[in-house]
Amino acid sequence: MFHLLLQAGNAANDTSKVVQNAGIVPPAASGPTQDVNTPMGILTGGGPFMTTLMILLLILLLLAIYFAIERLIVVSKAGKLDRNFMNNIRDYLMNGKIDSAKELCRAQSGPIPRVIEKGISRLGKPTKEISEAMEIAGRVEITRAEKNLHFINLVARMAPMIGFIGTIMGVIVIFHDIAGSSGEVSIKQVSHGLYLKMFSSAAGLTVGVIAFVFYHFVNSLVDSVSKKIERSTLEFLDMINEPGK
Repeated sequence: MFHLLLQAGNAANDTSKVVQNAGIVPPAASGPTQDVNTPMGILTGGGPFMTTLMILLLILLLLAIYFAIERLIVVSKAGKLDRNFMNNIRDYLMNGKIDSAKELCRAQSGPIPRVIEKGISRLGKPTKEISEAMEIAGRVEITRAEKNLHFINLVARMAPMIGFIGTIMGVIVIFHDIAGSSGEVSIKQVSHGLYLKMFSSAAGLTVGVIAFVFYHFVNSLVDSVSKKIERSTLEFLDMINEPGK
C-alpha cells in the first residue's frame, strides 16, 4: 500500500514538472482584475457608469477654468480707467463743452465711461433724475460684468453631488463583488469598491472647491468694479452740483 502511494506521489511530481516545463499556468482566482493604479485604470475600473462620471467631472472642471479666465479678462479690463478721465470731464463741463465730454466717454472703453455718458446726456434735468439714470446704467454694467458667473457657481454646486453619486456607485460595486463571491469575501474585493468610492468623492470635492474659489475671486473683482462705478457716479453728481456750475 505504501509502495502504491509513493508511486502516485512520484507521478504527481512528474506531472507538475511537465506542466511547468510546458509553460502552463494554472487559472487565477476569480475577482476584480482592474488596475486602478493608473489614470486609465481609475476611469475604467468602475465600469461605464463610473467612467461617465469621471469624464463629466473633467468637463465641468474645464468649463469652470474657461469661464473663470474669460471673466477675469473682461472684469480686469472693466476696472481700468484713465486717471485723468474724471478731471477731463470736469474741465469740459466747466467750459460748457458737453459734446466734447460725450466724445471722451465714447472714446473710452469700460462701464464707468458709459455710466458717465448716461449722466451727461441727462444734463439740464433734475439731479434726482440724473442720479436714477446713472444708477440704472450702473446696474446694467454690473449685470454685464457678472455674465457667465452663474456657470462657475453651478459647477461648484454640481461637482460634489456628482462625486457623491460615484461614492454610491462604489458601494454598489462592493456589494456586487461580495454577492458574486459565493460567500468568500477577500480584502481585494472590498478595497476595489472602496478605492472607487473615495476617488469619486475626492474628485467631486476637488472640482467643486476649485470652481468655488474661482467664483468668489471673480465675484470680488466685480464688487470692486461696482464700487468704482459708485464712486465715479458720486463724483460726477458732486461735479454738476458745485457752486457756480
